[in-house]
Amino acid sequence: MRSSLQSYRKVSVDSGISVASPHRIIQMLFSGALERLAQAKCAIEQDDTVKKGEAIGKAISIVAGLNGSLHMETEGDVANNLNALYDFMLQQMSYANVNNDVKAVDDVMDILRVIKEGWDAIPTELHQLSSDQ
Repeated sequence: MRSSLQSYRKVSVDSGISVASPHRIIQMLFSGALERLAQAKCAIEQDDTVKKGEAIGKAISIVAGLNGSLHMETEGDVANNLNALYDFMLQQMSYANVNNDVKAVDDVMDILRVIKEGWDAIPTELHQLSSDQ
């Protein structure tokens, strides 16, 4: 049953990505990182080292991907500020993984939520604009 549910989720996510706008994909990445961090926090509290490592590893991959997608030359101060925040979050997630630190996970989740709220607040008519328009 669990395998079927996981397969369904994967197909659902894959289908969502194939029709999603770039703006929506970023929203999905933020949500995915927050979900993985919640799983990591739960795993730390349950002393489940394997699940903690897997969840934090996935969250790190997502945040690293978000960081790698920044256009440093064209997005200026915003990109530089986000880069610094993403670097800080990556360091905190690594620290949380090594030290089983729930507070470090919470700190990263708080930062991600603020960034996601800002991203979610972008008006729909601006979702398709790129930095060269």
